[in-house]
Amino acid sequence: MSKFPKDFLWGGATAANQYEGGYLEGGKGVNTSDVMVGGSHTVPRRVSWKNPTTGETGFTGMSFGSPMEIPEGAVPAVLDGVYYPSHEATDFYHHYKEDIALMGEMGFRCFRLSMNWARIFPNGDDAEPNQEGLAFYDAVFDECKKYGIEPLVTMSHYETPIALTINYGGWKNRKLIDFFVKYAETVVAHYAGKVKYWLTFNEINCMDMAPFMAGGIVDDTPQNRAQGAHNQFVASARVVKFAHENYPDVKIGQMLAFGPVYTYTCSPADQIKALETSQGTLFYSDVQTGGFYPEYRLIQYKEQGIVLEDCPEDYELIKNYSADFLSFSCYGSATVSADPSVGSVGGNISMGVKNPYLSSNAWGWATDPVCLRIACNTLYSRYRKPVWIVENGIGWDDKKEADGSVHDTYRIDYLRQNIESMKEAILKDGVELMGYTMWGCIDLVSASTGEMKKRYGFVYVDKDDNGNGTLARSKKDSFEWYKKVIASDGEDLD
Repeated sequence: MSKFPKDFLWGGATAANQYEGGYLEGGKGVNTSDVMVGGSHTVPRRVSWKNPTTGETGFTGMSFGSPMEIPEGAVPAVLDGVYYPSHEATDFYHHYKEDIALMGEMGFRCFRLSMNWARIFPNGDDAEPNQEGLAFYDAVFDECKKYGIEPLVTMSHYETPIALTINYGGWKNRKLIDFFVKYAETVVAHYAGKVKYWLTFNEINCMDMAPFMAGGIVDDTPQNRAQGAHNQFVASARVVKFAHENYPDVKIGQMLAFGPVYTYTCSPADQIKALETSQGTLFYSDVQTGGFYPEYRLIQYKEQGIVLEDCPEDYELIKNYSADFLSFSCYGSATVSADPSVGSVGGNISMGVKNPYLSSNAWGWATDPVCLRIACNTLYSRYRKPVWIVENGIGWDDKKEADGSVHDTYRIDYLRQNIESMKEAILKDGVELMGYTMWGCIDLVSASTGEMKKRYGFVYVDKDDNGNGTLARSKKDSFEWYKKVIASDGEDLD
């Protein structure tokens, strides 16, 4: 074989909280992303809160290393007169036919999207699903079928119903396992024949960095993060079990935020730093894809005094019903140093030190032309299960010319390097790679900053950081380039 497999799933990826919009339309409830205001690459996003008794309101950070601070008696809430990027996002809710037609024109074979949990079960614990919500995604999947596009659907992509945070404390509470499994079983059964590929939790390891975003947990402690992750592991295993027993053609995958970790120097201390940093990520795939709790994390829990609320059945489920495949996001690599005098830089949630061999964009993301090959090899060789790159791309402040064109040669250059890297993983290393869905294929709101100017897509959406704009869609130069890439199965990258 000298090229990508013929059944390789080329496409693009989005998330409901950044793309869908339709806030409260069609019976949708409020979720955690709906109470997050925008920020920038220098100002963190915040969560709004309100005390229902006193009427007092305010804002707090949402982890990423700084604990949330909500006064006693207050809860996360949507406030009047405040702009929330997720409420309209880039309005897939009303533009889905137009957007899927554009994906079809590019030749997409796969469209990764997330299903908004609160659109199906508005409060998360409702007795019956919201029929309008089910009907909306029916229409979306029917539209995908018209163009021969295979949906890859994430069940929970930073969209926990806010009522589950207020009433149960979020994923630190084991009751959420049953609520999620009911939701998952409902959608897997309802869309049988329309959706073959599912992911349970987006970037599940984000629980260690931003537990409110990943699991609706306000009181950020090591104990609560560990319990939240465990509960999601058990819930995911139960969903795999349900699918295997009832819908054998359905595949349930894991989704991991991953990037190769390099050492700043060849110092042994730096090597240990890289090992420990990698373990912090691989723990999540060791459990959800590997089917076991690794010793290094159990030792860490013991040292920190963390005791999980669990039962023997949890570990039997995790062992016997691990993920069918491992999908991951990868935007670049991280570089670490054990020397505290080496300055750190930011980039897509993760922190590290500046790699002198790589260039970075305005948001501090380093462009690494070989990282996908390394990532694919690391994950495939560790678990021997198919892998799938479901997020990869570059955010940029795209400029629209007077004639409406967007000349995003930097995006084409970035994607070319990454596609060449994953091609080598297939051809030189024998990695079983299922597909590639470029992140933010149609412009959407940035998850980490809430901005619009940090654009990813092949399609430009007319909207600014303050929510102004017509939402009109227009093609960037990368649109025709990616269309050519797909048509040639990755051969024509000029």
